[in-house]
Amino acid sequence: MTNWDTAPPPPLRLGLAGWLRALWRGALIGSVTYAGLVLLLLVRLVEWPLFGQARPVTPWITQAVCRFALFVLRLPLVVHGHPMTAAGAIVANHSSWLDIFVLNAVQRVYFVAKSEVEGWALIGWLARATGTVFITRKGVEAKKQQMVFESRLRAGHRLLFFPEGTSTDAVRVLPFKSTLFQAFFEPNLVRVMHIQPVTVVFQAPEGADPRHYGWWGDMDFASHLLKTLATGRQGRVEVTFHPEVPVDAFENRKLLALHCERVIRTAHTHAAS
Repeated sequence: MTNWDTAPPPPLRLGLAGWLRALWRGALIGSVTYAGLVLLLLVRLVEWPLFGQARPVTPWITQAVCRFALFVLRLPLVVHGHPMTAAGAIVANHSSWLDIFVLNAVQRVYFVAKSEVEGWALIGWLARATGTVFITRKGVEAKKQQMVFESRLRAGHRLLFFPEGTSTDAVRVLPFKSTLFQAFFEPNLVRVMHIQPVTVVFQAPEGADPRHYGWWGDMDFASHLLKTLATGRQGRVEVTFHPEVPVDAFENRKLLALHCERVIRTAHTHAAS
């Protein structure tokens, strides 16, 4: 558990315009999101018998919905670099639930999330439908999780995980936990897998607290969602795809995690300054 030494920003005071903005944006994004979910499930009924885990169609639906959500929010998205084409996984820093929309918008990926998310109302349904891999912190599950990772990676899936282990205040990058990196050092994966670090930087609206988009500590989802929907003049978000690295270029998971952390932290500090 991270010991946050600063209090969150004060709640956003919403006038009539803010409430109306939040209501119409929320209704529009919610309607399109769940219409997209219904379409995805219908397509999946055909996709699964024909392609199994490969999913050549449904990730495009997820990507389109996420791009539409950012458009409705009027949150500009700037992309630097390119997604890798080699087999492997992606690691990124984690500021907010908004990362899910942003990272889905720029690349068709499958997230790795803690098992608790699977039980969250509405969000859990969306996560399961879009192919999220759920993991537990129990050591006895390690072998089973490794088999799931290997199966999904060999099916061509781009798995994306957040090594910080929690979302942050959007102005800092926490130390990376190396546990999940161990999966890529298994004999069947180590010589074919690559890892691509990706930096996500949220720039707050002009005059707003730099932590405007951060979601951390004991902040509740509903109030943060409301603030994001109600924000009139948004800031922007920048995504940087860094060069991928082969897993077997590193002796162990800790060195690989440290490399990714340094690359992401350096880019984050530079972009946020």
